[in-house]
Amino acid sequence: MTTTTTAKAPETTDRATTTAPAPTADTGRRRVSARVRILLWLLLVMALALAAVAMTTRSFLLRDVDHRINRLLTQETGEFANFEERGGDPRTGRPFTDADRLLTVFLERQYPDADEELIGLVGRAGTGPRQIRQPHDLPVALPLHEDPAARARIFGSPDSSGVLDRPQGEIRWAKVTVAQPGRAPDAAFVVAFHPEREQARVNSVFRTLLVISGVALLLTVGIAWAVAGRILKPVRVVRTAAAQLTEQDLTRRIPVHGHDDIAALAETFNGMLDRLERAFAAQREFVDDAGHELRTPITIVRGHLEVMGDDPAERDETVRLVTDELDRMSRIVEDLLLLAKAERPDFVSPEPVQVAELTADVYVKARTLGERDWRLDGVADLEAELDPQRITQAMVQLAQNAVQHTTPGRTIRIGSRTDGPDLELYVADSGPGVQPQDAEVIFERFRRGTARRGARGSGAGLGLSIVKAIAEGHRGRVRLHGTPGGGATFALVLNTPRAPEGDPS
Repeated sequence: MTTTTTAKAPETTDRATTTAPAPTADTGRRRVSARVRILLWLLLVMALALAAVAMTTRSFLLRDVDHRINRLLTQETGEFANFEERGGDPRTGRPFTDADRLLTVFLERQYPDADEELIGLVGRAGTGPRQIRQPHDLPVALPLHEDPAARARIFGSPDSSGVLDRPQGEIRWAKVTVAQPGRAPDAAFVVAFHPEREQARVNSVFRTLLVISGVALLLTVGIAWAVAGRILKPVRVVRTAAAQLTEQDLTRRIPVHGHDDIAALAETFNGMLDRLERAFAAQREFVDDAGHELRTPITIVRGHLEVMGDDPAERDETVRLVTDELDRMSRIVEDLLLLAKAERPDFVSPEPVQVAELTADVYVKARTLGERDWRLDGVADLEAELDPQRITQAMVQLAQNAVQHTTPGRTIRIGSRTDGPDLELYVADSGPGVQPQDAEVIFERFRRGTARRGARGSGAGLGLSIVKAIAEGHRGRVRLHGTPGGGATFALVLNTPRAPEGDPS
C-alpha cells in the first residue's frame, strides 16, 4: 500500500514587487528631498531582499516536491521488485511464471495516490503494449493510461526512470522490467506521477507570499514616511532658517530637542549662526568706527591743504599737521584691524611661558614710556600657557595708559600674582583714578568716559578695547579696581593651564 505525504511549505519572508526608479529631477528646477531618497533606497533594498527570500523559498519548496516524488517512485518500484522476487501466485502457491498474472495480482493489492498511476505493460515496444491497471480517476488533462504514445515511449526507453515532457503536462516515471528466463523483457511495471498539482500548491503559496509582501511593503512605506518625516523635521527647520537668514537678521536660532545627531546638528548650526552674527557685527562695527574716526582727520587734512598758502613757514606747518594726522589715521587703522582679528581663532597662540620672566620683560620695556617711578611689584613664579607677544602688547598698553594719566615722578607698579585658579598680570598707577560712571564704558571702542583722569592723550580710545580682546582671547577678562592711596589698577585675569610653582633658579 502506498501512502502519500503532503509536503508542508516552510514559513517565508514576504516578497515585494520591484520598486520603480525615482524620477529624474532637473537640478535647476526641482530637487528630490532627503525624505524621498531615504524612502526609495529603503524600498529598493526591501524589495530586493524580499524577492531573493521569496525566490529561494520557492526553489526550496519545488526541491522538496522533487525529493518526495523521487522517494515515492523508488518506494513503489522497490515494492514491486520485492514482490516479483518473493511473491507467489495465490492460485497455485508457487512463484509467478507469467508476467501478465504477476502484474495483475500486484496491482490488485495497491492503492495509488491521487496524482499517481500504477500501470503494467505487456508486449513489446513498437507493437502497442497492452496495459493492466486499476480503475483510478486522475485530476489531470491526459493521464498516462489514455496516452498510447507516451506509454510506448516509456516502455521502449532503456532507462529505468525519467521525465516525460508533454503539452498536456509533465510525467515523472520509473519502471521495473519483467523478463522470462532466457528471454528478452516483454513486460514492465510503470509508476507515473503527475506533479502539476504539487507545483500548483507551491505556486499558490508563492502568490500568497506576493500578496502579503505587497501589503507589508505598503505598511512599511507609510510607517517609514512618517518616521523619516519626524526624524528629518529638524533638518527642514534648519533649511528654512538658513533660507530666512539675511545679513540684516542673524538672530534666528533653531530650537534644540533631545540628544541625538539631529540635536547635535541644530546645536552646531546655532553655533555657526553665533559666529556669523559676531563676524557681521564686528564688520559693521569696524566700518562704522573707521568711518567715524577717520572722517575727522581727513577733514583736517583736506582743510589745511585747501587753505595752504605760498609762505614756506606756513607750508612747513601745514605739512607737519598733515603728517601728524596721517600718522594718527595709520594708528587707528592698525588698531581697528587688530580688533577685527580678535574674532579669529588664531588671534592668540598659547605656549608654555615662565610668568616671572615675562613680567620682568614687560617691566623693562615699560620703563622707557615715561619718567615715572617704575616699580616691579611682584612676580608669580610659575609656568602658564599663554601668548607672550599678545600679553606683552596688552601690558605695555596698560602701562602707556597709566603714563598718560599720571604726572612725572608718580609711581607705577607692574607685577603678576595668583588668585586661586586665576593668574593676574596688573599695572597699578597713582593717578586720579577712574570715575564710577566711566568704569563700564572705557573698555568700549572710541569711548574715553565722561570724565578724564588726566590730560588728553593722542589715542583714539582703542587701547583698552585691544586689552580686553587679548584677555578674552585667553579665555579671561580685564578687571579694574582702585589702587590703595589713590589711582587705578588694571589687571588681566587669565584662567590658563599652568604647572606647579617651581624653583626660581
